[in-house]
Amino acid sequence: MWHLVSYDAGLMTNSHKKHRLAVIGGDGIGPEVTVEALKVIRAAGVDLETTDFDLGGARYLRDGEVLSDAVLEQLRGFDAILLGAVGTPDVPPGLIERGLLLKMRFELDLYINQRPFVGTAPGHTEPHNFVVIRENTEGPYVGEGGVLRRGTLNEVATQGSVNTRMGVERCIRYAFELAAGRERKHVTLVHKTNVLTFAGDLWQRTFNIVAAEFPQVGTAYNHVDAACIYFVQDPHRYDVIVTDNLFGDILTDLGGAVSGGIGLASSANLNPARTGPSMFEPVHGSAPDIVGTGKANPTAAILSAALMLDFLGEGDAADRVRAACANPVSGSTSQIADAIAAKLTA
Repeated sequence: MWHLVSYDAGLMTNSHKKHRLAVIGGDGIGPEVTVEALKVIRAAGVDLETTDFDLGGARYLRDGEVLSDAVLEQLRGFDAILLGAVGTPDVPPGLIERGLLLKMRFELDLYINQRPFVGTAPGHTEPHNFVVIRENTEGPYVGEGGVLRRGTLNEVATQGSVNTRMGVERCIRYAFELAAGRERKHVTLVHKTNVLTFAGDLWQRTFNIVAAEFPQVGTAYNHVDAACIYFVQDPHRYDVIVTDNLFGDILTDLGGAVSGGIGLASSANLNPARTGPSMFEPVHGSAPDIVGTGKANPTAAILSAALMLDFLGEGDAADRVRAACANPVSGSTSQIADAIAAKLTA
């Protein structure tokens, strides 16, 4: 049996290295929360060399730049990318998403989207702690499909889901490696194998093959509709979830909703093979209606930066940042970050 490049998903320590970081503040509240995240990371004692890139909806409206191949080549030279948020109401939907975010995912091979969820769901008293591993470069997001007779009563639109054995296996293998280092050691595959019989069969067969290599890790399967119910009614059943691109996109928003709100949700877009930089971003969006008001909570950006520290080998600093964020802090955007930073330097 063949194997893909493996990545040890556990934390590492690399506390004396200076990390070269590309910073894309983006649009709306993105620049505001990104500045505060960098403040907290530096307070944790991590040495950063940052370079700002002006990308996003505002840049596109100014000169038509989304993400040129030349800028993409510059990004390849960094250790990691920290992104705030992109998108403005004046830019057509999908243009920035496909031209910037998806282009980075595909071109930098950011094939793992990792989102941790720690919190207490509404109606529960005990906290949950699970991680969703979403395949990040295949599925319906590849753009396979087309339209015939657009704008007529006989219009036909198709949107295919592309799943490769390589893409599915490397995602599932990452999930098992991550679970093997966690306390509960359990992975749940989420799909819709009873209806999506071709893609679902590939995912299930590959899951079973990889699972055989990790006898210490327990396994389960849920249909995605059942998983949505369990996220609300019984999130404690989960440890690590692995799923495809579309289902992962939906489930992770629901995960945020049952873990304190999407405004606190962190995200890592990873290239575990390290053939290029990984990208880290909060998932709350650009929120143009509160720009400059100080109402934006920077915690999701700070927690996303903590995921970046994990990947850069700064596991101790990452743990300290998460601990400093554990108890909610009130105040303005900068006041929240200052309070978190103060815990790190006390």
